[in-house]
Amino acid sequence: MKKILLIICFISTIIANAGNINYEVSMPEPHTHYYNIKMTVSDHQKDHFDIQMPVWSPGSYLVREFAKAVEGLESTSANKSIKSEKINKNTWRIYSNKSDNVVINYRVYAFELSVRTSFIDASHAYFNGTSMFMFIDELKSTPHKLTLIPFKDWKKVSTSLTKISETAFEYEAPDYDILVDSPVEIGNQETFDFTAAGVIHHVAMYGKGNYNIETLKVDMAKIVEACTDVFGDNPNEEYTFIIHNLTNGSGGLEHLSSTTLQVNRWTYTGSAYKGFLSLVAHEYFHLWNVKRVRPITLGPFDYNNENYTTLLWVMEGFTSYYDELLLYRAGIYTNKEIIRKFQGSVSNIENQPGNKVQPVAHSSFDAWIKAYRSNENSYNTTISYYSKGSVVANMLDLMIIENSKGKKNLDNVMQYLYSEFYKKQGRGFTKEEMKSTLEEVSGLKLDDFYNDFINGTKTFDYKTIYGYAGLTFEEIENKNTSLGVSTSGNKVSKVYRGTSAYAGGLNVKDEILAIDGYRIHNDIKDFIDGRPAGDVVNVLISRDDLIQTLTFPLLEKGTSNYFITDDSEKKNSTYQKWLSKK
Repeated sequence: MKKILLIICFISTIIANAGNINYEVSMPEPHTHYYNIKMTVSDHQKDHFDIQMPVWSPGSYLVREFAKAVEGLESTSANKSIKSEKINKNTWRIYSNKSDNVVINYRVYAFELSVRTSFIDASHAYFNGTSMFMFIDELKSTPHKLTLIPFKDWKKVSTSLTKISETAFEYEAPDYDILVDSPVEIGNQETFDFTAAGVIHHVAMYGKGNYNIETLKVDMAKIVEACTDVFGDNPNEEYTFIIHNLTNGSGGLEHLSSTTLQVNRWTYTGSAYKGFLSLVAHEYFHLWNVKRVRPITLGPFDYNNENYTTLLWVMEGFTSYYDELLLYRAGIYTNKEIIRKFQGSVSNIENQPGNKVQPVAHSSFDAWIKAYRSNENSYNTTISYYSKGSVVANMLDLMIIENSKGKKNLDNVMQYLYSEFYKKQGRGFTKEEMKSTLEEVSGLKLDDFYNDFINGTKTFDYKTIYGYAGLTFEEIENKNTSLGVSTSGNKVSKVYRGTSAYAGGLNVKDEILAIDGYRIHNDIKDFIDGRPAGDVVNVLISRDDLIQTLTFPLLEKGTSNYFITDDSEKKNSTYQKWLSKK
């Protein structure tokens, strides 16, 4: 009995000293673009402890150094100043002298309105927690509380965090990961709700736009139902969409129970509206694929360093495939539209020189140094794990259907990953487990597939694979000539590998003054179009303000046009399994 009491006392002591963290965010002068953060640490009695600001935001694989926006950090205990010092780029040491209550105040400058950063101005406030809230490493798994004090004229807060007060904007997260995975919109945004798949969905619309709320309720619900059908259940009771209607959109970012979308304010009609719905599908599909179905290296997160994986072609690529396929299943795309989307995906990757240089697994691993840091040569040397991964998913889907004689498809792969690793084992999967899952579901041995298409740059046998579904695939080489550059005005911004300009020595930043003695303004194509391959051109340029002439022959573009023909008379069982509306 005495031993049991000692154990209970020991556990009670651990709990008592576990520490509590409360944050208070105020914004008394939003036009200055500053948030005031008050971080209170209780019951964490140490001689000193370290607080750290994340360097990146999950879902956006780039070190962004959020600590650069922190100003004026001060720490106090019992209303008396205590020593604090910065010990590395994103870490401050607080000399608490075993105090049971420490208050740290700091300011965050926030004037980058993107889905992955934070922003505040006179019209609204929006933030992602990774760029706002410092953490104590040993306390990340404890509950964190958040109190918001909106600017005096702002009445609404939209977030997926759990509200714990009837009268104040007070919230709680079970741990630090959930806190920073729950973006917050503050202001006077328009809000509405809809229910789909048994889940209440809250929508916050910031900014004017040509949207129709009743139409959005119907179409967004269709997408929610289509996404949920893939996995069989929806893990949320509530979900929040934060939508920013702006002049220039920047896409979306997924979270466990919410997403932020940034789109052009006039995007809600015609083909642009279907593009918006595709973005909704992409980010909503992520609440399973990457937030729950994930590589083992993507959670729990290391906020101080890059978190590497070779599987972004699954996380983002498969999601890019489904964000189009699910619009078809939801009745938003027609047969012709979805086939055209798949045709465009093939054309996109096969006409990019980098597709023959960088395998999609390498593209995933190098996201931290290449995907978000593109330069003038990136098109020649890299491929997007979004676009290439989408085509890989398309090929695997058809291969699985064909080999299983219509009994299985890629949905079964997603269901297995969700059930086995998230639900049963409560963890992510390794790259080996991803491969074995594909093999188990498909019944195929995929060693050669991985060597050729995941870790290699071989071209798919599109004709055979699309032929499984009775589709006709055709590649027609483009015999026309081109200079092979992109320009801003008449200044070269990109030179494409394998083209006339690449072979002839044109450089990025060259200013094209004349071609064959004729002055150039913005009409470069006019001097090239229609000329035969082998025709020699004389290009007068200014390079670093030095005038010179380059002489070289014109080459064919080196690109192809791709066509997928959907013959209604050839629609077989593979086709029906692949493109079935549910």
